[in-house]
Amino acid sequence: MAAIASTLLLSFSFSTVSSSSLFLTRITSRFSFAAPLPLRSNHTKHMAHTLARATATLGLTHPSNTDSPKISFAAKEVDVTEWNGDILAVGVTEKDLAKDGKSGFENPILKKIDSKLGGLLAEASSEEDFSGKAGQSTVLRITGLGSKRIGLIGLGQTTSTTAAFKTFGEAVAAAAKSAQASNVAVVLASSEGLSKETKLSTAYAIATGTALGIFEDNRYKSESKKSALSSVDIIGLGTGPELEKKLKYAGDVSSGIIFGRELVNSPANVLTPGVLAEEASKIASEYSDVFTAKILNAEQCKELKMGSYLGVAAASENPPHFIHLCYKPPSGTVNVKLALVGKGLTFDSGGYNIKTGPGCSIELMKFDMGGSAAVLGAAKALGQIKPLGVEVHFVVAACENMISGKGMRPGDIVTASNGKTIEVNNTDAEGRLTLADALVYACNQGVEKIVDLATLTGACVVALGPSIAGIFTPSDELAKEVVEASEVSGEKLWRMPLEDSYWESMKSGVADMVNTGGRQGGAITAALFLKQFVDEKVQWMHIDLAGPVWNEKKRSATGFGVATLVEWVLKNASQK
Repeated sequence: MAAIASTLLLSFSFSTVSSSSLFLTRITSRFSFAAPLPLRSNHTKHMAHTLARATATLGLTHPSNTDSPKISFAAKEVDVTEWNGDILAVGVTEKDLAKDGKSGFENPILKKIDSKLGGLLAEASSEEDFSGKAGQSTVLRITGLGSKRIGLIGLGQTTSTTAAFKTFGEAVAAAAKSAQASNVAVVLASSEGLSKETKLSTAYAIATGTALGIFEDNRYKSESKKSALSSVDIIGLGTGPELEKKLKYAGDVSSGIIFGRELVNSPANVLTPGVLAEEASKIASEYSDVFTAKILNAEQCKELKMGSYLGVAAASENPPHFIHLCYKPPSGTVNVKLALVGKGLTFDSGGYNIKTGPGCSIELMKFDMGGSAAVLGAAKALGQIKPLGVEVHFVVAACENMISGKGMRPGDIVTASNGKTIEVNNTDAEGRLTLADALVYACNQGVEKIVDLATLTGACVVALGPSIAGIFTPSDELAKEVVEASEVSGEKLWRMPLEDSYWESMKSGVADMVNTGGRQGGAITAALFLKQFVDEKVQWMHIDLAGPVWNEKKRSATGFGVATLVEWVLKNASQK
């Protein structure tokens, strides 16, 4: 990755809780009238064995087996004052806290709760200076209700977005952690005006946000505290098969996000290119009814003339692994073929242009495979969802960018698999070199649309900050599709220009192009470079997620991209 500065992320991604080793995840979606719907994976034991082999001689580090709580989500229509459990969490806007002339709440739900508490809630909200602003919360130990505690959680002036309700779910999880609560109920003070579709998406966002908030990756800690949360009741947003399906979908997507997060969190001495390839193969094995896997070694990549990718991989003791998963629906015809391509640098030293100085973040370069984590996380989720009518190719050119006597040097010329030559003027702009051959390979699969994801440039972080990914595409149609998917997922994207005149800075005197064009417009010239390796007949988008891949405050991966990719694939499928 080219010179990435440290980043801070406000994450709106979501996920299930983690289980033993890398990623056994499970969410149970249920309703008061239905049996639980378990979503689980046997991926964990495999990953434990894989990682144990990978770390046998380097650092003696082994991820521990951690048992996570099994959280069930239930949609109910009950009187909130009679609900029995540990915490009744009420989402309130600033408007909901309006008081009448007697200092009581005007909002019907808050008024009903407060009447059971003898005015304590209104009094406490005033004393705590709780105004309902986003991020505010107060939890009280009370008597008079079925619940042991009541929590008021601020939603801001108005709340209507998926991201906002996910953040609310995260706040519910934080309250549950603090109180070591095992049973929580969630209700919105004002939900009567919501449409049926909005209620469905709101329940989905709250459930996934809560699951995300509970998740902690403790595999590499000698001691960790377990969460007690086992059930969440969502009150007032309806019941029925459609909501049940929505919560199951939340569980499927969440398991993919957790997988992606744990891949990125795993250190480079554990997650090598070979281990990443084994994890991809395990997805194909686990969902063999819809997936096949092809893993190419260095010799096979050489036969395909992938000189750009192999040039980056040359210096590492850990050999490259080119990953290709193919999803085909369990029945019916295929109406559209898609490809998801992820940058898979399991560690990036910068090569001979080694990362040095403040802000180079070399110690975080395990996250330089965040694009591949998003792609494989989406694959896991889609293996559970099994959409019809769509074929999807998942492509990752996995390797490390290291330094040795056989490594690529500044000034070397490499030849990509489409025959184009590249003068390497910066070995730290390596991700685009691996993606070049990955994009050519993806086009050769006969796909109609490609989305690639990469922690590609520090320039994109400078432009958009830590919370927003930049998207680059010449296709207005594809931009519309992906942006609409991101609005459903709650992940933030911003379309950036593909300024063709900037390509002048990418020209070489001795080859077809150089791999960097200077500091100005660095994210744009990187995207223009990738464009050289995409068939003109294929709709293509590049997503630079160098900022939102990592949450600096939590010092953890976010799983960014998984939810949007899954939603985009489903938008292209014949049914959801």
